[in-house]
Amino acid sequence: MTTRTGLDRRMFLRGAIATAAMASMAAACSSPSSDENEKSGPKGKTSDKNPFGVAKNSKVEACIFDGGYGTDYVDFANKVIGAQVAGVKVEVKPVVDIAPELQPRFVGGNPPDLIDNSGEDQIGFLGILDQLETLDDVLEANNYEGQKIADTIYAGVKTPGTFNGKFVGLNYVMTVYGVWYSKTLFDANGWTAPKTWEEALELGRQAKKKGKYLFVHGKEAATYYQTLLIDSAIKEGGDEVRIALEKLEPDSWSHPAIQGVLKIMETMVKEKMFVPGGSGTQFQKAQASWSNDQKALLYPTGGWIENEMKDATKADFQMTGIPEMTLTASPKMPYEAVHAAAGEPFIVPKAAKNAAGGKEVLRAMLSKEAASNFSKTKLAPTIVKGTVPEDGYGSTALVSQSKMLADAGDNIFDWKFVGAYGINTDMLVPWNSFLSGDLDAAGLTKELQKISDKIAKDDSIEKFEVS
Repeated sequence: MTTRTGLDRRMFLRGAIATAAMASMAAACSSPSSDENEKSGPKGKTSDKNPFGVAKNSKVEACIFDGGYGTDYVDFANKVIGAQVAGVKVEVKPVVDIAPELQPRFVGGNPPDLIDNSGEDQIGFLGILDQLETLDDVLEANNYEGQKIADTIYAGVKTPGTFNGKFVGLNYVMTVYGVWYSKTLFDANGWTAPKTWEEALELGRQAKKKGKYLFVHGKEAATYYQTLLIDSAIKEGGDEVRIALEKLEPDSWSHPAIQGVLKIMETMVKEKMFVPGGSGTQFQKAQASWSNDQKALLYPTGGWIENEMKDATKADFQMTGIPEMTLTASPKMPYEAVHAAAGEPFIVPKAAKNAAGGKEVLRAMLSKEAASNFSKTKLAPTIVKGTVPEDGYGSTALVSQSKMLADAGDNIFDWKFVGAYGINTDMLVPWNSFLSGDLDAAGLTKELQKISDKIAKDDSIEKFEVS
């Protein structure tokens, strides 16, 4: 069994379209039409308790990506689903290589009823778009507690699963991005977590007096600082920053908000506020110099970091997350705004034998009981609000994620152009050079724009709609 690391999740989790798009499109072209694919399948009577008409005693085939979260959380649906529809059994089949194993079934017209389309080898969404059920009705249905599901989930969770206007991927796990630190270390030194980049710069100078660095990076995860840059710039300059980047517009990397943050980053590099040698260090080893050795004070990444580094974190570290720093004290989005993306996309094929059953499993997973079970066992929040207790099951990182989401309210944003076009690997090269001090801010800007321009000018690459 493979285990998804934070790096894997960052590169592939949130809707990577291009990775398997060509193979997927070929599969779509060679598969039967949607009319020919209609399955009679078992039918049940629709009701408030059975909104999709799942037949009693029917089986639901669920093919679930066997990565960092395992598959037992979908098995848990069997515990809660039986109380709604008698005899329904979810048969969970762990899958590691989603596209190679399941694309042939789309071609053959016999796909599973539910698929967790995740991992490095996920099926490109644009290639199978017309072969997927839309999932708006799942969110319009009531959960097992009698509440409308749309009213129980975080804002913006439909965005990463919506392609060209069709909501076809229900992303279950809420990944919160931010800047992480040890509350224990900060309290011991009287340090305050920074809210602006100027405060972060001053903190870095204080850290140097204590023989410590502000940041650390590893060679495979240098673009974590690109994520931080983009997030801070979007908060500072507003949605126009995100739209320009997503649309691959000329000079999008030259936006004043981006350049403002990048100039301070450049100053931090020049003042040697990064642990040296990062561009030649494996990223988890680099992270350990923060979480275990405490050589650095801050690390920008996603909420998976606690689980990823659980075996390499100093005792009583009290890992805590904060929103990305803003450039000024008066950004267009408030400091509390946070980059959070729903991940782990679930899809229901139109040609499935029991598509209604696939949707019912999603409804079960969106119950408070199932969502709470996931957070307790995986130490990660789902898209369902209010299912993490105040103590975060003993996890300070989980507590801080819940707080960031609550404080952000509707100010939750996401972007997906890097993953969508598969350009993270290309971007690692200039970022490693920049963080090592071998490339200045102007040179980094030029290289990043060159990568965006290459995709923009390539008519063979299908572009996603940006709104």
